[in-house]
Amino acid sequence: MTTLGFRSWLVDMDGVLIRGDTAIPGADRFLSRLSELGRRYLVMTNNSIYTPRDLSAHLRTMGLDVPEDCIWTSALAAARLLEKQRPGGSAFVIGEAGLTTALHAAGYTLSEQSPDYVVVGETRTYSFERITQAIRLIKLGARFIATNPDATGPAPGGPVPATGAVAALISRATGVEPYFVGKPNPLMVRSALNAIDAHSESAAVVGDRMDTDVKSGLEAGMYTVLVLSGSTARAEVERYPFRPSRIVESVADLVADLG
Repeated sequence: MTTLGFRSWLVDMDGVLIRGDTAIPGADRFLSRLSELGRRYLVMTNNSIYTPRDLSAHLRTMGLDVPEDCIWTSALAAARLLEKQRPGGSAFVIGEAGLTTALHAAGYTLSEQSPDYVVVGETRTYSFERITQAIRLIKLGARFIATNPDATGPAPGGPVPATGAVAALISRATGVEPYFVGKPNPLMVRSALNAIDAHSESAAVVGDRMDTDVKSGLEAGMYTVLVLSGSTARAEVERYPFRPSRIVESVADLVADLG
């Protein structure tokens, strides 16, 4: 089977389909062609701020028609994990609607009193008070989960602290390491595959980062495509001990080969 024959596709969002608030040329044709051919796909992101509905609406403003049930976030993956590990549990959350909505949908109660988990996700307004509360709850025995390990995120003025940086602060204060759900954890990829009833042998992952997208796809046993339209330059690939199955300039290069 070549890349073209894969029945299911996991496609990273930032750097693959969009860059900032602009769609990458050819991204619309790539997604349209997948739909025309009946190939199942999920757009994946480590960002846990937004709900799939929010992201679907945002992508639509850039000319990309992605239904909300075709979007998979680290918040959804975290909620799916907790639902299986401890059904009907409780969590103290540092995060926004993307995370709290996912946890509610998984049957979780948000609590500040003896929660089963402390869950840290992306937010635009980290509160020192809530970080302090998270530290104290973990010290009292709450289990520590973080949606993704990214230390910084992009912003117009430059990098801003992200989930990984805040999780590191909490970890340093408690001596407890979090379990990171998002990429490069292959759990993120496997949970996405499960969400569309797909198998790794018949699926491909497309991403712009070697250390997250390609690594998680490789460890999940998938065919991996690296696009050079995002954060990784071709020369950087050789620095890694592993390689993607295929390297292309952008998803536009895959359209003609889809069939």
